[in-house]
Amino acid sequence: MSLHIGAKAGEIASTVLITGDPLRAKHFAKQLEGSVLYTEIRGMFGYTGMYKGQRISIQGTGMGIPSTALYMHELIHGYGVKCIIRVGTCGALQANLSPGQLVLATEADTDSAVVQQYNMHSPSSPKASPLLLQQAREVAEAHTIKLQLGPVFSTDLFYSEDPHRYNPIIAKGILGVDMETSMVYAMAAYFNVNTISLLTVSDNIITGEALSASDREVKTVEMLNLALEVAHGIR
Repeated sequence: MSLHIGAKAGEIASTVLITGDPLRAKHFAKQLEGSVLYTEIRGMFGYTGMYKGQRISIQGTGMGIPSTALYMHELIHGYGVKCIIRVGTCGALQANLSPGQLVLATEADTDSAVVQQYNMHSPSSPKASPLLLQQAREVAEAHTIKLQLGPVFSTDLFYSEDPHRYNPIIAKGILGVDMETSMVYAMAAYFNVNTISLLTVSDNIITGEALSASDREVKTVEMLNLALEVAHGIR
């Protein structure tokens, strides 16, 4: 039993979908057969159920790199989780990306000093697991799901007073910005866990387009279906 999750041994599957919004975890769990709530400590809902005969868990982590690191650490060390798939949202940093599009992050740059605790010996940004990256591409193609593959940027600071903050990142071709993926990739590599991050574009920082709260929930269904199919293929 861990400090912040508090689930009993065996209650969490070896493959877990994580999402920053705990209410999204609650919503996503409805797609699992026989889902059982194993935690609601601090309002961070966690469920385990079945998808096409495979046991899968869904866990809320809260927003931001430190909170994500906390839950990932407990999932890995307290419950032996071997595969973590992030399902979240991002702000697009390229004008051609529209709200609702799905991004598969190949790697994740960051401005967070916390991430460097797990990536200090690598000269490059933390990357997705090659096995899951390829599996996600194959599943998306089989289900005619359009994916935008490329790097993202994970930040500690949602709001900034610098209007030109993202200019250098945009120039590098970074697709979008979130607040978690870089830590997910760095920690997964450090502890030899497989991971990918699937992100639905919630808004475009360049064009100002954005999904409403209700549309955001509808558009994330495609992302969830892809994540569940990838998880189902893990053996």
